[in-house]
Formats: sequence, structure tokens, C-alpha cells
Amino acid sequence: MEDKVTLELSRDEALVLEGLFARFEHVHSLALKHNAEFIALSRISGQIEKALTEPFQSDYMTLLGAARSRVAEGYEGLAPGVSQ
Repeated sequence: MEDKVTLELSRDEALVLEGLFARFEHVHSLALKHNAEFIALSRISGQIEKALTEPFQSDYMTLLGAARSRVAEGYEGLAPGVSQ
């Protein structure tokens, strides 16, 4: 059973982020174009920081690597915007 983290954002924040993600899908570059994009991402980041204990654990890098593997399982090749 997978643990869940619930995030909240306003409709405006959701619309701003949807625009950011749509632009990323089109140009494969994740560059912020407006302060609102930074603010919306910061709001989500703050909520994630409050929800997780893993970043404070001594084996954080191992936990992060395992989470990355689980999330990307089955994805072939490099995703758009990913470099090694």
C-alpha cells in the first residue's frame, strides 16, 4: 500500500502551474517565465517539506534513489528535459 501526500493549491495556482507544465511539454525546458510560477512551486514545496520526514533521515539519499526508481519504473529512455 502506497502512502499518500495531499497538497492544496488555489485554482489560480493550479492554472499557473498548468501553463508552466504545458510550456515544458512543448519546449522540453523547465524555465520560469513569471513570478507566479515561482510562488506556486514554492507553495507546493513548503507543503511537501511539512509532510515528509525522509529529508531529515540519515539515509535520505538512499530513500530518494529508491523513490526515483519506483516512480520511474517502466519508463523507457530519458524523459524530456532530463540530462545525465
